[in-house]
Amino acid sequence: MSSRLPTLAVVALLVVTAGCLGSLADGGGSSDAPLPGSSSTSTDHESETASTGTNPWGDDPIVVAVENRGEPGREFTPLVRQATSYWEENAREYTGFDVDYRVVPDAENPDLVVEFVDEVPNCDNVTHAAGCAPRITDARQIQRPETVSVRTGLSDESTELVVRHELGHTLGLGHDDEPADVMAASSVLYTEPQPNATERAFPWDDAHFTVYADTESADDPEAAREQIRHAFEYYENGADGSVPANLTFEYVDSPEDADVKVLFEDGSACGDGPGSCAVSSGPDPDGDSAIERYEQLEITLVDLDSAAIGWHVGAWFATYGVGAEDPADKPEPFQDAGYSERRSNWWE
Repeated sequence: MSSRLPTLAVVALLVVTAGCLGSLADGGGSSDAPLPGSSSTSTDHESETASTGTNPWGDDPIVVAVENRGEPGREFTPLVRQATSYWEENAREYTGFDVDYRVVPDAENPDLVVEFVDEVPNCDNVTHAAGCAPRITDARQIQRPETVSVRTGLSDESTELVVRHELGHTLGLGHDDEPADVMAASSVLYTEPQPNATERAFPWDDAHFTVYADTESADDPEAAREQIRHAFEYYENGADGSVPANLTFEYVDSPEDADVKVLFEDGSACGDGPGSCAVSSGPDPDGDSAIERYEQLEITLVDLDSAAIGWHVGAWFATYGVGAEDPADKPEPFQDAGYSERRSNWWE
């Protein structure tokens, strides 16, 4: 009896972007959790050599059907053909035997069915696997049609890699076998294209923000706390109708618990002279080197007058908190503010 192997973890890569707000001296200035993978449960397999390999499927072409249960509007057959072509060209090198396939999407009596599903069925007690397939090393294991499961929602390139990997199992290969770039138990996979944070109406998962402010490092901690409160209360009150009305802020004692961190530094942390800078981070599941949703924002303030702290915090929150990267989209107080305006009661 064949054992089914869970394969390929999905990794949402973390992307960090940085920005820097100019010096205040002149009064101006402008602004893939990795999901669980698993090693093969069949640890006694040794790779066959080209001279001893025996194809458990026999000499006839393996007939492969395709079932699309998860994304009816998407065509997966070309990706299956690419994966089968790979093994037709490379099987002898890695398995010791040749293999031929016939991909017939609606085949009545297939040898294999490659099914595309929203969630891969439980596979060796691993959840959220990208694919699952039986590892077949002997003709007596085969119960036609055998089924290969592949999760939908991945990019074409990642989908084809998963299919290629799963077909490798059906040819007897395990997670420790070559080629490692195909058969490794986990790999970096990407989703289909998703909107970037800069393209979303609201770039965070929810409108409740936890805030850590290291005001004890400020020159005047009480004044700094007051300024930061003014900044976030401005947004909590709707920012004159320019942001969502449901924003809320909760202050926390630990930076590890914060979505937004406000830090105070001396010297050149943000360039020469007084000023501020910010770093945002978040996942990039589709691999386009852009954040899809923000998960953290770190605002650093350097040598600022206490009266300007709130404006700098508010300006950076406009950019990354509500996604107003275009200066014209920012709330009015953060558009072309001069030296004195930054130190005014701009939140009133």
